[in-house]
Amino acid sequence: MNYKNSPIEKINFRKKDIFIKRDDLLDASFSGNKARKFYYFLVNDFNDVEKIVSYGSAQANSLYSLSVLAKLKNLKLDFYVNHISSFLKNNPKGNYKKALENGANIIQKSDCDLQEFIEKNLSKKELFIEEGGRVKEAEFGIKILAEEIKKWAQENKIENLKIVLPSGTGTTALFLQKNLPFEVFTVACVGGSEYLKKQFFHLEKEEKYYPKIIQMPKKYHFGKLYKEFYEIWKELKAETKIEFDLLYDPLGFLALFSSDFFDSKTVLYIHQGGILGNETMSERYKRKYS
Repeated sequence: MNYKNSPIEKINFRKKDIFIKRDDLLDASFSGNKARKFYYFLVNDFNDVEKIVSYGSAQANSLYSLSVLAKLKNLKLDFYVNHISSFLKNNPKGNYKKALENGANIIQKSDCDLQEFIEKNLSKKELFIEEGGRVKEAEFGIKILAEEIKKWAQENKIENLKIVLPSGTGTTALFLQKNLPFEVFTVACVGGSEYLKKQFFHLEKEEKYYPKIIQMPKKYHFGKLYKEFYEIWKELKAETKIEFDLLYDPLGFLALFSSDFFDSKTVLYIHQGGILGNETMSERYKRKYS
C-alpha cells in the first residue's frame, strides 16, 4: 500500500502545459485528498477508540475513505446523512455501495443538525471526524504532500510555481498554502467564497496562510449538473487520457482557464481522486445531456 509520493505528469490541455499531481494513483482503495487528510489517523494508534463517527452526503468521497480507514484500523464506522434517496437504497452504487461493502453503518437522520447531534452524543470510545475531513489533524498528511511538491520543484529547478485545486471544505488548499513557499489558488465548489473563508477560519486564524480564491463570473451550485462541467470533463479525458472527478475538477479546470492569469505561469494541478463517485455522476449527466 502506497499512501505517499504520487507521480507528477505533464499534460497539454487547450494548448497549455500543466503538471498534474496524481494523488488519484496513491492506492486503489485509499487515494486522493482523503488519503492525505486521514493519514494521521491511519499511522497513529487509537487504542481506546472502538468507532469512527462522521457525517456528510450518502455519496461523499469521505464516506468511502472513512470506511476503508475503519476497516484498516479494525474499527466500526457510523456515518450520518440527512437523506438517502430511495433509488440509491434500492440500487447502491459508487461511494455508498463500496462503504456498505466495507461494513459502514450509514444512518439517515433528517430532523437535526448532524454535527451538533454527534458532538452531544459522542462517547469516549468514539472518534469524531468532521465532514469532509475538516480537522486540524489533516495537516499531518497534507504537509507530506507539500514536501513532495517542494522536492519535485527543487529537482526540476522551478521557482515560481502556482498550485491549483478545487475546494469543498478548503482543508487541503489551506494546509498546502501554510506549508508551501508557492502561491496556492483554489475555487469554491460548495457555498461560494465567503463560505470557504469561514472554513479556513475554522482551522486557521492567521489569514496569511489562506490560499487565493479564484472568483468565477458565474455562480455554480454544488451537485447540480452543468453542461460546461460535463463538456470539459469529457474533453480532459479525451485529450489527456486521465479521468478526473466529475464533481470538483470541472470547476477547477474552468477556473484555471477563466482568465489569462495562468497563461504564462507554471501550474501544478492537484488531482484529488474521488473518481469512484463518477459512476453515479456520469449516469446523471448521460441521462440529461446525451
